[in-house]
Amino acid sequence: MTVQILRKKFTVGQYHQMIESGILTDRDRVELIQGDIIEMSSVGKRHAACVDRLNELFVLKLATKSLIRVQSPIRLSDNSEPQPDVSILKRRDDFYEGGHPTPTEIWALIEVFDSTIDFDREVKIPIYAQDNISEVWLINLNDSLIECYRQPSSTGYQQLQIFNRGESLTFQSFPNIAVNVDHIFS
Repeated sequence: MTVQILRKKFTVGQYHQMIESGILTDRDRVELIQGDIIEMSSVGKRHAACVDRLNELFVLKLATKSLIRVQSPIRLSDNSEPQPDVSILKRRDDFYEGGHPTPTEIWALIEVFDSTIDFDREVKIPIYAQDNISEVWLINLNDSLIECYRQPSSTGYQQLQIFNRGESLTFQSFPNIAVNVDHIFS
């Protein structure tokens, strides 16, 4: 006898109701991915240090051109509200108090991983592509490299470039501002 397991998918609205009613709290490290409430992995020392380096680096280089958010939600669709490690956003006077950033307001996203590689590559990256996020960087702490995804489509990103130590890369939206890979892994 086959047992069918039913899963309840949630919308962003339902997810926010759970937060507002106290079902989910600040202590719950979760994000909404394609209707599923996913527990986020804990942040280790290497991961936290890398995110802090990225934040400092991007604030120094991009502060007048964009808003840098760290581990804060973005609104992709009615069933996905992930929390990338770093978001490079279009500036808004209200600093997004009126609502989480949507794809048209996102210059680029950055995910840092040491243990979540499969989830980031197989789940988050395809979602970002489907929602037309123009650029995503995956910071690979294990191999000290950056995977840069560009040219989103409904089937995934059409361009992937790998950047190693000793190399520099730029954001598509800010081609005159180079980021040295070594500064991310120092």
